[in-house]
Amino acid sequence: MSSDQAGPGSSSPSSTSIGPPDPDPDNSHGPTDPDQPWSGHTAAPPRANRASRGTAVALSAVFVGLLIGAVGNLVHLPYAILSPGPATNVLTADGGSDGKSQLITISGRTTYPATGALDFTTVRVNGGPGFPVSVWDVLRAWADGHQEVYPVAKLFPPTQSAQDVSAENQAEMTDSQQEATAVALRKLGIPVTSVVSVGQVSKDAPSGDALHQGDVISSVGGAKVTDSAAMRAQIQKASPGGRLAVAVVRDGKPLTVSARTGSVSGRTVLGVVLAVGFRFPFTVKIDAGDVGGPSAGLMFSLGIYDKLTEGSLTGGQKVAGTGTIDATGAVGPIGGIRQKMAGARDQGATWFLVPADNCSEVVGHVPDGMQAVKVTNFDDAETAVTEIGRSETGSLPHC
Repeated sequence: MSSDQAGPGSSSPSSTSIGPPDPDPDNSHGPTDPDQPWSGHTAAPPRANRASRGTAVALSAVFVGLLIGAVGNLVHLPYAILSPGPATNVLTADGGSDGKSQLITISGRTTYPATGALDFTTVRVNGGPGFPVSVWDVLRAWADGHQEVYPVAKLFPPTQSAQDVSAENQAEMTDSQQEATAVALRKLGIPVTSVVSVGQVSKDAPSGDALHQGDVISSVGGAKVTDSAAMRAQIQKASPGGRLAVAVVRDGKPLTVSARTGSVSGRTVLGVVLAVGFRFPFTVKIDAGDVGGPSAGLMFSLGIYDKLTEGSLTGGQKVAGTGTIDATGAVGPIGGIRQKMAGARDQGATWFLVPADNCSEVVGHVPDGMQAVKVTNFDDAETAVTEIGRSETGSLPHC
């Protein structure tokens, strides 16, 4: 951040005073000859001195103001500020990151035109690792009803760098797109295959000599792995300190490794973090640009579902919303709910889908002209948007 600074100027007007011209012939009020000193009894008003003092006072005030402003910009505070971000329609042809392409593109399957809007919403975060805020930033945010100020430590781990934040946000966005696609396709009865892989090998993991990050797990202990829950259940059948035969696909080649087990809090573990992905029978691509995080998952799933079904889910209405979504269709809470609602309302949305666990934050803060609908899962959200499109909203649950 930078600021412009200016110091006081200097002005030195002459201190010589001359009396006003006086045609008095007896020179009783002072000389008329400007070369002669005036020794009259009436003192001439020191106008130049008064102007000089006034200028100095004004310049000093300007200097002090600029100095305070500069200091306010240069002093950084350990806070992060949440403010409304833009809302983007997942259905339109200009929703992609370049402003021209589709945000959701589906290849290898029949799609249908959709009208209205399903807006995923965002929040701007000013502050955090690598992006400190100034005194003035914080003061302006406190005075703005649509912004909120939090200690940085409440939003970001103390050791997290700006690069760490960006990487984590992009990973969460990728996962949310995968899960949104799986939910929408399963709702339509389209087969989806889960893929469980090794996302991370923990430090000192008992199976660290056998399993590698990126390994796709095919079976554990001879039992086929269909999802992460099935894999964990199979691991629990083994004794800590023993070994399990784990079939994986590594770099495109199948192999079986012998992985040692350990124990944590009485549970048998391999010491790896699992990543769950999916195989789809056709291609679904979501282009959200630089937006990161998992909170657009719900709106992505609704957009995919709408494009794969005949008719318009929204009935031409403008509906915004937010919420994470997992592979079972459960909708989870997010941060910055008030800012997201304000941003959506600014862009014309009159309905907003709110995760049930965020409802307590919304009560009393719904923008004028907007209605907040509570949803707990994909089915709730699909029903809500359908009824909004039909103008049959009397039974919708509100926050």
